[in-house]
Amino acid sequence: MEPKQWYMEYKIHKNRPGLLGDIASLLGMLEVNILTINGVEGETRGMLLETDDVEKIQLMGSMLKKVDNITLSALRPSKLVDKLAVRHGRYVDRDSEDGKTFRFTRDELGLLVDFLGEVFKKEGHQVIGLRGMPRVGKTESIIAGSVCAMKHWTFISSTLLRQTIRSQLSEDEMNANNVFIIDGIVSTMRSSEKHYKLLQDIMDMPCTKVIEHPDVFVQETNGSFDVFDIIIELRNTWDEEIVYDTFTNTYMED
Repeated sequence: MEPKQWYMEYKIHKNRPGLLGDIASLLGMLEVNILTINGVEGETRGMLLETDDVEKIQLMGSMLKKVDNITLSALRPSKLVDKLAVRHGRYVDRDSEDGKTFRFTRDELGLLVDFLGEVFKKEGHQVIGLRGMPRVGKTESIIAGSVCAMKHWTFISSTLLRQTIRSQLSEDEMNANNVFIIDGIVSTMRSSEKHYKLLQDIMDMPCTKVIEHPDVFVQETNGSFDVFDIIIELRNTWDEEIVYDTFTNTYMED
């Protein structure tokens, strides 16, 4: 049986000397490997564990529930958000209603890049929407995430340096292992017929597509948000409102 990663989290009520050592000793006796340990948001500690025996995890959970100084708050197969929480010491803010919207601020670009890098490692078809006001770091984060995932990136449309509107790609660029970057405003409000055909071809490919300004993309194509696997919101501050009509006109200028 292949080893499997698990996420364990517990809240500390009394951080007595030797507490972590006792828990680590218990895991050692059960031959459960500790991959990473970190504090997660206050008096909470998270661990990434690895074992090929589910019964050991169940036994460990039962035993830790009897420890007075802690409360076991999570013991599950590890998810992406769990791995990031242990690495960065905090959870990614996630919308509790739709479950696929994740929120970041500009001072969390390191966490966002790490998040994107993990998402981009996934093979096959996936569409990611990225909301945010101009110059907040959207495109730069996508490029950095691609580097973390060791993948090439290809602009289909962009305003990073100047307005880019591609109508064709080379054979090397039409690689399903690339990350394709699409500006939802440029591609829908300034597109030619050739560009739109290329856009449709890219959307049909079994690859990763990142669409900046997904709301405009859906509105102008009469599409649906169901096409998106993940929506990311990037703000300068938590209370910043993302309002498209304040800057869409600048995209229409020559």
